Amino acid sequence: MDCLTLPFSRFSPAELLAVDEVALEATEQTGQELFWTWEAATPWAVVGLGQSVSREVNLAACTAANIPVFRRCSGGGAVVQGPGCLNYAVTLRWERDPELASITGTNRWIMNRQRAALQSLVALPVAVCGHTDLALGPENHRLKFSGNAQRRRRTALLFHGTLLNTFDLALLARCLQHPSAEPEYRAGRPHSDFITNLNLAPADLRQALTKAWEVTGSANSISEGAVADLAATRFARADWIFRR
Repeated sequence: MDCLTLPFSRFSPAELLAVDEVALEATEQTGQELFWTWEAATPWAVVGLGQSVSREVNLAACTAANIPVFRRCSGGGAVVQGPGCLNYAVTLRWERDPELASITGTNRWIMNRQRAALQSLVALPVAVCGHTDLALGPENHRLKFSGNAQRRRRTALLFHGTLLNTFDLALLARCLQHPSAEPEYRAGRPHSDFITNLNLAPADLRQALTKAWEVTGSANSISEGAVADLAATRFARADWIFRR
């Protein structure tokens, strides 16, 4: 697998979201599997593909804090991006492993790999909870630090997620509503009682993920022009963001 090299720190939120689609298309066309990480320079909220912005996001709080809202191409729940929230993504060919042929199998195969990679960095137990959450702590009090989602094409898939590391958790609690759908282990807890940070050295966190995904090379096969065009024609547009 190759690490995607792009100027992520210079990208707008819409461009960061567009990379997912462009990279997935590249893997579909060429078979080259890609891995990358990024961290937003400023806060912004993003909802899942099928979610309602007004249901999942506290728009008044976001407006007051000058935090824009976006929509990504994958499912999953709403999140707040910003400094201290590390994002990772991989594009995979279905033929890599039989489990990747289904949504459930893909979730299991990838989340077990993520869990093992992160368990090596922390003392508390790390568990896969719900469908694609990672949580810290004992079974009776697990705290979420990672949410994940996928998008599937004919021969390839995108899987990506967030890792709360040194994030402003109070900001997340202000900007997001209680989710419309929640895993059983959440047990109705508000954001403030449900999420936690890993508090790891960012370099250690990135290194663990790079090792887990057996990244051996680098790739600059993604067109920055294609990213900019898709950002402008879809991910930055109000009719895309607020379509639900």
